[in-house]
Amino acid sequence: MALSKLQRRERIKKRIRKRVSGTAATPRLSVYRSNKQFYAQLIDDVSNKTILGSGSLPQKDLQGLSGLEQAAKIGTLFAEKAQEAGHAKVVFDRNGYLYHGRVKSFADAAREAGLKF
Repeated sequence: MALSKLQRRERIKKRIRKRVSGTAATPRLSVYRSNKQFYAQLIDDVSNKTILGSGSLPQKDLQGLSGLEQAAKIGTLFAEKAQEAGHAKVVFDRNGYLYHGRVKSFADAAREAGLKF
């Protein structure tokens, strides 16, 4: 029986999360993408707390840009916010998505802005 797209993503997500875990010193940077929006969070898995979150929906200046441009801008802004909060080193969790397109654009922009992962 063939897997649906969501079932395939869930299987990949579980496989990634077996190995990737965030702590207070190096939180997990988790990304989520919908058809129109892009979101990212810093998560401390030890205490089950979200440290920082950001996305494309609350920022009105991103609405006219393409998906790749939105993800790159969010990556830059998110890296700056994370460094202000004292988190320069993170563990990247692509959340079952392929490292391609918007996910790659976000990660590259975050790295260029100074985030280490």
